[in-house]
Amino acid sequence: MKKILFVCLGNICRSPTAEAVLRGKLMNLQMENRYQVDSCGTAAYHAGEAPDKRSQQAAVKRGYNMSDLRARQLSDADYMEFDYLLAMDNANANEMRKRAPKKYRDKIQLLLEFGDSDYLEVPDPYYGGASGFDLVLDLVENACDGLIERLRSNENGA
Repeated sequence: MKKILFVCLGNICRSPTAEAVLRGKLMNLQMENRYQVDSCGTAAYHAGEAPDKRSQQAAVKRGYNMSDLRARQLSDADYMEFDYLLAMDNANANEMRKRAPKKYRDKIQLLLEFGDSDYLEVPDPYYGGASGFDLVLDLVENACDGLIERLRSNENGA
């Protein structure tokens, strides 16, 4: 079973959105039993908290459920345990690389490397309005489609 970890700063907006989106898409494709999907933050600001209400509201409108998710901080064990460590932006990817043992640094990528949008990073919607949360969903859905394509091609030995 391949393990995928989405990472942002506080684990209440972007990374739990990505977790919910990928879980939903894998479930729709009947692939959910082949992958473990999780999310976390590089900081522990919100450890134990549910995702931001605005993230949850935007996700529900598109059919994703985040209500059971709780924020947690990236741990040293995550580098070894997960096959994909997908950061929402360069700042978090750089922080992850600083903390990671050298042999695991190649697992760290930006989520949007799997998408085909013009964005390189998923912008943090925390201090903005509802449109920022919709943009996060647009970018994450696109990138998760590309990620699923990659996962499928890896399963098929391509």
